[in-house]
Order: sequence, then C-alpha cells, then structure tokens
Amino acid sequence: MIGRVLDWKERLLGRGDASITVPVFDGALKSNNILEDAPVFAALESPEDLASDGDALYVADGAAVLRYDIAAAASGNTARELQRFDRPVTALACLRGGGLAVALGGREVRIVGGPHDGRRWDAVGASKLNAVNAIAVAEEGRLLVTDGSLEHPVDDWRHDLMALGRSGRVFELQPADGSARLLASGLAYAFGACAAGPEVWVSESWSHRVRALADGRRGHAVTDSLPGYPSRLSPAAGGGFWLTCFTLRTQLVEFVLREHAYRKRMLAEIEPQHWIAPALNSGNTFLEPMQGAQLKMMGVVKPWAPPRSYGLVIRLTEKGLVRYSLHSRFDGKHHGVVAAVECRGDLFVLTKGCRRILRLSIAEAERSLQS
Repeated sequence: MIGRVLDWKERLLGRGDASITVPVFDGALKSNNILEDAPVFAALESPEDLASDGDALYVADGAAVLRYDIAAAASGNTARELQRFDRPVTALACLRGGGLAVALGGREVRIVGGPHDGRRWDAVGASKLNAVNAIAVAEEGRLLVTDGSLEHPVDDWRHDLMALGRSGRVFELQPADGSARLLASGLAYAFGACAAGPEVWVSESWSHRVRALADGRRGHAVTDSLPGYPSRLSPAAGGGFWLTCFTLRTQLVEFVLREHAYRKRMLAEIEPQHWIAPALNSGNTFLEPMQGAQLKMMGVVKPWAPPRSYGLVIRLTEKGLVRYSLHSRFDGKHHGVVAAVECRGDLFVLTKGCRRILRLSIAEAERSLQS
C-alpha cells in the first residue's frame, strides 16, 4: 500500500521513476570524437561480442567464432575461423585454462576446448536460459552469465524495454563440476557482469546503472543515473573496468515509457523498426520517428537533436567512478557499442550498429583527452 502511494506521488510530481529528465554529458562524460575517428580494424557480417586472452582477439560473428592474432604483426588483421555452430553466438569469453565459453542462441552456454571441453548448460535448476547476452570469467574459473530477459530473446531487447521488462537474471556457472546457481533475478535487463573483488557488478540496462551483488544480496548502485543503457563490462589494465553503452536515453523515449496507453497501442499497431525507441543505428529510412528538420537545419545537426543511436565507452575506476569516456556522437556512424576489450595496449571496440571493430591506442586516447 505504501509503495502505491509513493508511486502515485512520484507520478503526480514528476519525480523519481516518473521523471523524464535525462542526465547531460558533462565532466568525465563530456562528448568527443575519439570513437568516431578511431581506425577500423575489421568489418564483419553480424558481430555480437569480443573476448581476448592477451595475445589474440576472439570475435563472435554470427554462428562462427573468429580469431585475430594481435601478437603477430603480419597477421593482426587476418581472421581464422575457430569454430562454427548451428546457432548464432550471442556471448563469448576466454577461459584461463584454455578454451572458450560461448552462448548459443541465448539458450545454451557451452565450453569449447580446454580441460572442460563439452560442458554445457541450458537451464539452471528448473529455469531455462532464454537470452544469454554476456559471459565473464571470475576467480577460480567460475563464469558469470547474464540472461537479459525471461520473456524476450536476445535480438528483441527493444521489445523488453518497451514492455517495461524486469525479468533479467545473473548466474554463476562452475566449469569444473558443472554446477550452477542463481545470483540475482528480477533485474531490468541484465546485460554484462564482472567480478570486482568480493562483489559481482552487473549492468542493469533499463535502470541505467551498474549494480553490485554480494553474498546473494542486491547491494548498492556502483554507478547510476547514466545517460545511456549500459551493457558489457571488461577489466582494464591497471585496475578498473571498461563499460559500454549500446545506445542513449532521450526525453522522448522516457516520455513514451511513462504514457502507458500510447505505448501499448504503439506496440500493438506499429512495426518494431518504427517504434519511438532506441536503436543501434539510425538515419537509414525516412520512416524513422525522428528525422529531417527535427534533427538538422541547412545540413547542420541541431545541438538539442535527440540521438536515436550513439556510440559510448566509459572508463570506470575500481570504485565505479567515471574516469573518462569515448564517444561517437549523433552525427557519426560508430554507434551501437556492445563490447570493448583490451589486448596488447590497445582497446578493441565492437560497434554493432555499423558491424565494425575499432582499434585505438589507449595511451593516445588519454593524451588527447588531456590536451
């Protein structure tokens, strides 16, 4: 009863979850063109995730896993197909003892190669996997797996957002004995996890935050009120993490999410590609909900134009503070960033919106931010 009264009060005053305000880019999140100007390392058909063992880059591209030997200068941009499956690979991780962990179609996690080759999971207890979108390796080789939604498959993330989904989960899998346990459920789209000391950090996309889990309990928000929808996390050299945001929040989308009658009619009557909803890329059709003079005037992008798609990587400290950020702005093309991993001093960034992998020097990027 108290919860209903507080919810009514927030809706009346336009505060809390009822607010449609969106944080602005400022301070460590100030916009730049580092991602947009980054060299293209590879262009692929349908890339989904990245992983690295320190010497090579592994890419989930459709139903195949590709390997780029970064240590060998002569073959750094030449891919070798390691494995091909009967379903798309929706998540990927390198195991410390050798081999890979892959998610197939979002409904199965499988170990390929290494001492636990062939180990697989398609359920945890009586609960089937449905939308596995990220795998991370933690202490003692255990795997942290995020299952975005119980109701929608991986590719239908937009459906989950517009349906106000709250069914995301985080699991811990043990390759050594095949055991599995649930760490958290009821999350607003779990998309990416990592081990941070005794805690597990998980990206909760629709709540715009990274949350810490400890001892089976939902802990504090590591970083919240993000201007975008956070996704995968990966460790950074020297401590801290790389956090990707696959698209940005806008006041228009926040408004639609709170106008339930309009939102339900939109879902029922309009094709998904034409919804007022975030996207991994934009500017491809005149049927998009925001276009033309709403965004540009005399060929110049308006400074207040709401970005339907964007490219963003955030460098977090060990405590979750934003140290700096890398951007591909509204008028760029390197949008829909879903993964970023370090390998041999460079940062490799997967922009799913334009199906490219970018390679940039971390040292050079930091120097340009300081100048």
